Amino acid sequence: MQERNTPNLPFGFEEPQDSPGFLLWQTTMTWQRLIKKELASFGVSHAQFVIMAILLWFKGHNYDTTQTLIINWSKLDKMTVSQSLKKLVEQGLVDRFEHKTDTRSKSVSLTEKGKALVCQLVPRVEHIDETFFGKLEQDQPTLIQILKKLMEAHK
Repeated sequence: MQERNTPNLPFGFEEPQDSPGFLLWQTTMTWQRLIKKELASFGVSHAQFVIMAILLWFKGHNYDTTQTLIINWSKLDKMTVSQSLKKLVEQGLVDRFEHKTDTRSKSVSLTEKGKALVCQLVPRVEHIDETFFGKLEQDQPTLIQILKKLMEAHK
């Protein structure tokens, strides 16, 4: 057995796989890669899909949808949301217009074309989620609780 060379490095973990941040990074990148591959043939990025799915959910629950609300729910940065919306508008998938009461705000909604596309994509992405996270079997509810707890702690 080879003796381990442990130089004086600033890491708080013996192995990268012992770091929750690194494991979350690896897991996220693997999951995102699967979704990106599925969405590529539809000409939609993952961020654009998330925005359209949020818009569909908001519409179904009668939310007054603004760009700020999309940012708050998606946790995407302002620039990504702005650029994604610009592309979605160019593709005829989303409408963006002045808010009725707040002139500083932009209202956002799916077009019929956007609604049809996102209704086609949601089951595909949910299937990826079922396959990917289904490996956890009975541990999946625990993962969801942990992730919710982390999100709640970092609002």
